[in-house]
Amino acid sequence: MNPPIVILRPEPGASASLQAAMTLGLDAYAFALFTTVERAWDAPAPDTFDALLLGSANALRHGGAGLAAYAGKPAYCVGDVTTQAAVSHGLTIAGPIAGRGHGGLQDVLDKVSGHPRLLRLSGEERVALSPPPGVTVEERVVYASLPAPMPAELARLLSVAALPAIVVLLHSGAAARHFIAECARLDLSRARIFAVTIGPRVTQICDEAGGWRDVLTASEPSDAAMLALARQTCHTETGLGGTGLDGGLAGQ
Repeated sequence: MNPPIVILRPEPGASASLQAAMTLGLDAYAFALFTTVERAWDAPAPDTFDALLLGSANALRHGGAGLAAYAGKPAYCVGDVTTQAAVSHGLTIAGPIAGRGHGGLQDVLDKVSGHPRLLRLSGEERVALSPPPGVTVEERVVYASLPAPMPAELARLLSVAALPAIVVLLHSGAAARHFIAECARLDLSRARIFAVTIGPRVTQICDEAGGWRDVLTASEPSDAAMLALARQTCHTETGLGGTGLDGGLAGQ
């Protein structure tokens, strides 16, 4: 039996990761561990900055009416999902690779050109950035991802005794901390779980908690790199592409 891949990202990232995992032939499942809500924010006048800096599509999905004033503004985005959301909101895509940064937000920021004044729209849980010389970043928190109880379907999956291993993708420090806390609350062992993290910061959180089968860090901070590592882990564990987990959990 192939180890199942558990995706814990908020939407729309969860559905994007799930589709990408299924395209790779992985036995993947997406579960909601967070509820995304809007935060009230003071929208700066469009002429006070040159471009937007976006690390998540949720900044656009939950940014509210204030975003309408920014139609036509350039936007530097991380990932295809954020890029598509920016286009749908009338933004002009700027930056490398047609605006799609596939590393982290710092990598996108390091490549900014011709837009010295940036407005970063983000969630409450965000990575600290270091602007390059000559670039300033003003920040606004426009949404928050609030932790929710672990779904019963996920708890049931983690409890299946027949599974020799499970791979959990952790895209953020908040996801890692909350998943660890929920496993402890429900007395669920993580001894069979391979934690695949998006970067060293999340790996450190997992290492400090301990109790995993192993903690593996993606080669770069991207969903594609995490899925590639998850696929490699599955093949290492089973030696074959494997069949899925019976029981109708897919897509939950």
